[in-house]
Amino acid sequence: MSNAPSTEKTSQRRSVMRPINRFLERWIPSALTFAIVLTLIVAVLAMTLTQTSPIDVVKGWGDGLAGLLAFMTQMCLILLLGYMLANTRPVRKLLGWLASVPTGPGTAYVFVFVVGAIASLITWGLGLIVGTLLAREIAVQSRKRGYKAHFPLLVAAGYSGFVVWHMGYSGSGPLTAATPDSFLAESLGGKLVPVSETIFSSWNMLTALAVIVVVGLLFFLIRPKAGDPVYELPEAVGSAKVDEADDEVVTPADRIDASRVLTLILGLALVAYLAVHFIQGGTLTLDIVNWSFLALILLLVRSPFELIHLTKKAASNVGEILLQFPLYAGILGIMSSSGLITLFSDAFVSISTPTTFGVLALLSAGIVNFFVPSGGGQFAVQGPIMIDAAHQLGVDPSVAIMAVAYGDQWTNMIQPFWALPVLAIAGLKMRDILGYTFVTLLGSGIVMAAGLLIVSL
Repeated sequence: MSNAPSTEKTSQRRSVMRPINRFLERWIPSALTFAIVLTLIVAVLAMTLTQTSPIDVVKGWGDGLAGLLAFMTQMCLILLLGYMLANTRPVRKLLGWLASVPTGPGTAYVFVFVVGAIASLITWGLGLIVGTLLAREIAVQSRKRGYKAHFPLLVAAGYSGFVVWHMGYSGSGPLTAATPDSFLAESLGGKLVPVSETIFSSWNMLTALAVIVVVGLLFFLIRPKAGDPVYELPEAVGSAKVDEADDEVVTPADRIDASRVLTLILGLALVAYLAVHFIQGGTLTLDIVNWSFLALILLLVRSPFELIHLTKKAASNVGEILLQFPLYAGILGIMSSSGLITLFSDAFVSISTPTTFGVLALLSAGIVNFFVPSGGGQFAVQGPIMIDAAHQLGVDPSVAIMAVAYGDQWTNMIQPFWALPVLAIAGLKMRDILGYTFVTLLGSGIVMAAGLLIVSL
């Protein structure tokens, strides 16, 4: 299922993308390897560009390793809870209904992208899974309804919704800046940047809307035309089944675990806490985002048995990032103790103006994302640098925060790390969707750069 027909491989789009596909498959290592290599690079830079001894580098690295432990837990919970929410029975039923909405392949590609984008704006963990599950369900239903849908394009559209995740409710950079005592607090002079100035600012919401409109239009334009080869989902593949928790109910303890009462009580208690939090003037933070998703999951599951089942399924998606955040914290420790942050921010200031700062920060963040394919990890490394540079240029810190956020989500379209769970569900390889997600990269990049330029005028 992972190989499209030979006619598809000879199409013009695949020919144009073949060199990029080959490079990525041969030379792009795992995200953990990236983090290790980046640690070594930063250590060498600290010793060559500053007056920092090897011993000081090791000490700065070791002292920094634990610096992101709280943040690591928050980010892992976002991914864990997003995956669990996407696989609850009500959400899966909703996806089945949504799959019946498109009436033809042209609208199907746009519809999958828009739904994936909305889900990613709610939470990136949800968006990654929802877009793919919807793509598969639409591919199944298209056979029943008598039209051919190009499956790699459907999957690419679902994954492309991820290009707006950092503009939404679970954006790790903006939420970190709004969280007291975060690792950005020192760079911000102890002040917080509320989400009303970042995620919920009018310019960010308009930019997100523009990205959705432009990329949705692009998917409509690049759809296979009459006579073009179409790779459909194989006949043997049907709708993804909802896994049931099959725990036996034998003892009184089992009956308690199979009851909905306890999860419902806990879910309502979390809802009450969230209501009190906001009524008393509380703000949106990473913790509040996680508790809101946990509350929703607790209200949707039917028992502790089902909750445990969903948790076990989702846990495998969290393991790969657990070791990365301590390494990013160590990198931040080296950069802080050696003075590299100040050095890099000064260099960035030298080539920027208040007007061009946002666009240049977007481009630099997009490049860094290749080496630190994690929104949280990237903010740990690059956030303090860009905030310091913005301060020197007199640029609002919200612009710096969102510019890094835009760059991080932007090059995810051609960086394979976050596509791995998507491709596993779809049974495809990166080369099958890369030509289409590259179009997303171009269209979204132009819109986001324009948004940053306009707000900086």
